[in-house]
Amino acid sequence: MSVASQETRRRFLKFLAGSPLLACAGISALSIQQLLAQGQQDVLSWLVTSADEAVNVFDFESVAREKLTIAHFGYIATGTDDDETIRANRDGFKRYQLRARRLVDVRTINTKVELFGRQWDTPIILAPAGSQKAFHDEGEIAVARAAKSRNALQVLSTFATTSVEDVNEARGEPVWYQLYSIGGWKNALVMAKRAEAAGCPVLVFTVDLLGGSNREALRRARIMDQLSGTVCSDCHPSDPVLARKSKPMFDWLDMADVTPNSGLTWDFVDRLKDATSMKLVIKGIVTREDAELCVEHGVDGIVVSNHGGRAEASGRSTIECLPEIVAAVDGRIPVLIDSGFRRGTDIFKAMALGADAICIGRPYLWGLGAFGQTGVERVLDILRRELTIVMRQMGTTRIGDITRASIV
Repeated sequence: MSVASQETRRRFLKFLAGSPLLACAGISALSIQQLLAQGQQDVLSWLVTSADEAVNVFDFESVAREKLTIAHFGYIATGTDDDETIRANRDGFKRYQLRARRLVDVRTINTKVELFGRQWDTPIILAPAGSQKAFHDEGEIAVARAAKSRNALQVLSTFATTSVEDVNEARGEPVWYQLYSIGGWKNALVMAKRAEAAGCPVLVFTVDLLGGSNREALRRARIMDQLSGTVCSDCHPSDPVLARKSKPMFDWLDMADVTPNSGLTWDFVDRLKDATSMKLVIKGIVTREDAELCVEHGVDGIVVSNHGGRAEASGRSTIECLPEIVAAVDGRIPVLIDSGFRRGTDIFKAMALGADAICIGRPYLWGLGAFGQTGVERVLDILRRELTIVMRQMGTTRIGDITRASIV
């Protein structure tokens, strides 16, 4: 690393030391001060050096932060405004406690779940995340191979740096496809039909960014990267030419405008339902009213999501949104949830509140940025192990046994 790059990194670490990002990432200000005080070689000595050394998912965050450029790490870490919703997502879990049961035979634990007729080994889903080649050279392919090895459900982003066809081949079966509305109905239809032709069984239409978001930490990180002599063009480029080059799912699209369409209504959902045979899941629902509208419009599933704190500055955690949505849906369609999941206890709490599965984003991106495929696999292994432990502690031997009786 050049002297200029080292100085730029030190300046970014100083920014982090006073940032609310620390709370969501599980890093203490003291750790950042230690980084500032030590040389580059000393810093590496306290990081895990292989995926199997990690004891929790936060270990991967430290390595990814060290390996990635400032802008690419900033893209993973950033929220909106002052990151209040990122912190809320983690704090929300603290407002629920678990009720442990004793003297239950918990020698055999079954973590399997079923979604749309397909069984999965755990309720842990790899959420859609764009620009994965910014974090590792193999990007979405490494994630697909990890998902295959662990029988995990993967959802591919519209902003993927690998095509849906190549990801499906690496996964060994079609993944779910996440859709943004970019440039209107024509582009949405082209991408949906391409995913359908590739065999994707589920279309996950994301609606939580239609109003845009104010990602201040990402903007600062990009400036820091430019000062160090590197330029990030991988993370959601606004330039249509760069976007087409780095995002294969943009082939054959009109790229005059790559921003989400802020004028969409439920009519757009109806058109999607009519245009495809895929199951339609709406991602970004956080209120009872919108959950009821999803059911009314024939939506097949919901993801309770605030985009990991990257969508709106509501200051409200998804785990606290979950109960009203579960009540509104009343078992008629599956309810998934993401944003802030870091521990097996987090997963258990969501299942106890009525979720059918949970989605992770940052943890597996940390694993990808740190060690590629093996990092993603280890993240899945750690979370499954933690979930199994808490299921034993609570006396629940299968996912179906986890109910509101387990939580207060």
